Amino acid sequence: MSTPLVSVITPTYQSQRYIGETIKTVQRQTYPNWEMLIADDGSTDNTRLIIGQAAKQDGRIHLISLAQNGGAAKARNAALSQASGKYIAYLDADDLWASDKLEKQIRFMQERNCAFSCTSYQIISNGGKLLNKIVYMMPYLDYKGYLLHNLIQTVGVMVDREMVSGKLLEMPNMRRRQDAATWMQILKGGFPCYGIMEPLAFYRRSKDSLSSNKWGSVFGTWNLYHSVERLPFPFACYCFIRYAALAVWKRVYFPRTFRRGK
Repeated sequence: MSTPLVSVITPTYQSQRYIGETIKTVQRQTYPNWEMLIADDGSTDNTRLIIGQAAKQDGRIHLISLAQNGGAAKARNAALSQASGKYIAYLDADDLWASDKLEKQIRFMQERNCAFSCTSYQIISNGGKLLNKIVYMMPYLDYKGYLLHNLIQTVGVMVDREMVSGKLLEMPNMRRRQDAATWMQILKGGFPCYGIMEPLAFYRRSKDSLSSNKWGSVFGTWNLYHSVERLPFPFACYCFIRYAALAVWKRVYFPRTFRRGK
């Protein structure tokens, strides 16, 4: 396996509680050739101080300080504009990776010569406790498949930007669901997402995150389907109902696992 540079894109805002642990989860990777671009979106707590100290100790970590809060899309785009890697991997400020996540995902993509992949992931609590919830990716998702199953999660995404153009990677300036809109851009561009069945990431169900605001997520998703993607109204309703049902299912089951969109 060749070892090209991976650029890890991390937006932060008021993330002092989690960012130190998130940085360490990248430093513990068995794959050594990475850079971590952390775009701080106007934090007023100790987030920048923590990142700055880490950057002084590890030259692979880079702090990008944004003057004012503009949202996760602008922060990710700012980091992307300074990225040098062949691969782009996304890691939010409160999420974590298994130590071999990058190594296994790059090998997976090289073996299949694919441009876009996502690992399965486990859900953890606000305090980092495993909730015995695993969401498994489907082996293959195209645009329509994603609309129907809504499985791609940012913490598991990796993209080969020698294959996917920068225009497709630039996130729309939306406060909510900008990541989902980006995955749709890539899928519509002709790059299906290949799923890795092994859970190699940890998605934190944080009470402080935007995604934890249930009504905001609901309206954000409807806006994505109806206003951004401009789906025909009946199909938008159908996709939205499936999204809502899946969201409820992923929150209520515990020892069971969600497999392949079934």
